[in-house]
Amino acid sequence: MLRRSLFTLAAIPFITPALAMPRVRAVNNAAGIALRGYDTVAWFTEGAPRRGSAAFAVEHAGATWHFAHARHQALFAANPTAFAPAFGGFCAFGVARGYKVDIDPEAWHIEAGTLYLNYDLGVQRQWRRDIPGHIARATANWPRLAEA
Repeated sequence: MLRRSLFTLAAIPFITPALAMPRVRAVNNAAGIALRGYDTVAWFTEGAPRRGSAAFAVEHAGATWHFAHARHQALFAANPTAFAPAFGGFCAFGVARGYKVDIDPEAWHIEAGTLYLNYDLGVQRQWRRDIPGHIARATANWPRLAEA
């Protein structure tokens, strides 16, 4: 019994760091895939959400981003900050209110060259009532939320 306890205690330093490693949450990703696999460039170039493909992937900010084709992949790879959505792709309205929540790809808006995503179309209606105010609040909240 004592030998087993000593072995267990000796193994803890080797196990604990791996278990304690934080999951990257500054980008809205599930299983490491940003934006549930939607092509972030498509909102800019096609004016609509479009699913990407693992065949056209780019690693950025701790997540894998999928694109519909090689042209979008190359555009993003050349300048990810131009195409990555605000607040890591979490609902901008939620970030303005102090929390991170997933998005509906159909609830999107480009303001001054930046992509903002929302939880759903109802939330997007609320977002549109005061876009500058929500952006200011979300920008103030984001440094804390990006780490959570």
